[in-house]
Amino acid sequence: MKKSELKKLVSNYRDLKLKISRRNLPHDHTLSEKLDGIKHRYFHETGSDIEYDLKSNAGHTA
Repeated sequence: MKKSELKKLVSNYRDLKLKISRRNLPHDHTLSEKLDGIKHRYFHETGSDIEYDLKSNAGHTA
């Protein structure tokens, strides 16, 4: 997977998390399935957890 594809995957993940938080729908089944799919694909490609990577990168960019 190219870096651009990984960036797109992370962007999609952030967008979905934002939609869930704005709608206050933590139990929306379709969005949670999409999030799980993105998490699984990211882990398969990188070998690390997307949530952990985003939290650790947020500390470096701030």
